[in-house]
Amino acid sequence: MQCPTCGADVVKEAVYCHKCGQRIDSTDEGFSANQDAATAPAPTAMDSFRESVAQRGGDDEPEKELWRGGYSSKAMIGGWVVSGLVSLLLLIVGVLWVRNAAWWLALLAVVALVWLYHAAVLCYRRMSVRYVLTTQRLMHESGILRRETDRIEVLDMDDITFVQGPLERLVGVGTIHIVSSDRSHPDFYLPGIDGARRVAEQFDNARRDERRRRGLHIEHI
Repeated sequence: MQCPTCGADVVKEAVYCHKCGQRIDSTDEGFSANQDAATAPAPTAMDSFRESVAQRGGDDEPEKELWRGGYSSKAMIGGWVVSGLVSLLLLIVGVLWVRNAAWWLALLAVVALVWLYHAAVLCYRRMSVRYVLTTQRLMHESGILRRETDRIEVLDMDDITFVQGPLERLVGVGTIHIVSSDRSHPDFYLPGIDGARRVAEQFDNARRDERRRRGLHIEHI
């Protein structure tokens, strides 16, 4: 056994070095710890990632609802405009050329069918889809008689955009497009969303917050 200070040979049971007088029995533990730390392998990228997730709390943060919505009646503005134009045209034709009561009834029936068709489409779209966005996932339901529920993890969302036509911009509705790594819905569309710009920003903010919470920054990978 050697003295860690002067290097002199000392007996194993010695408490002090006989040459320099340095206490040597209490330093064994410290030297052993330093030696273990020096020989320990450097942490890998996965170790750093796991440590980051552990420090951020992992998945213990409670899930919170951020937005709930469905198909907006404002999205049917194009249909309502078409129905109005067709109705006006038929009434003008009736006033100018129709003199028979039976033909008038036929024209009114066509006008009523046009409006009923668009009303039925609106009812179906409003009743058949439901969306719920939380801090961790987007849940969507579809169908009326047969209900199907699916979800897309916010963490899997890669890109979020929205599209608005000329009339949709006037009333603030649009279609949100989500590109994700989800196998079932890699390209998912949410048509007829009221306040499409604001909702798309909520989706994007939720995606960024979840990735930040999980520690998925480039420096941790």
